[in-house]
Order: sequence, then structure tokens, then C-alpha cells
Amino acid sequence: MKRVCLFLSVALAGCATEQDPPVKTTLANPAAVWCVQQGGTREPVQSPQGVKTQCRFSDGQTIDEWELWRRDHASAR
Repeated sequence: MKRVCLFLSVALAGCATEQDPPVKTTLANPAAVWCVQQGGTREPVQSPQGVKTQCRFSDGQTIDEWELWRRDHASAR
């Protein structure tokens, strides 16, 4: 009986395959992606409410990245 259990244990261990670790998926911030796609760069700015991220364009114009997103995607609401 011990030999049967040992044989089954070895046989089952041989069938085990090493699995790859699960891939973590994260969703990108759509406002951040939109800022960069429009040619802007993201700049964190301290405000009384906390840190906000501004989108700065090459002409010097800045706008809150979420304001930019809402402005350009008003029809999606």
C-alpha cells in the first residue's frame, strides 16, 4: 500500500507544470493619455485641495488634464 501511494505521489508530481505568474493589468488614466496624445506634457501642481496634474502645451498654455478631457469629450457623456 505504501508503494502504491508513493508511486501515485511521484506520478502526480511529474504531471505538475510550472505556471507563469499572473500578468497584472492596469488601466491607464484616460485624461493623462489624452494630454500626451494632444502633444502636452504632464506637470504635477500643488493646490489647496491636493496635487493636480496640469497639461502643458508647447505654446505655454496649461489646463487641468481632466478639464481638457471633459472639454474634448463632452459628447461622450
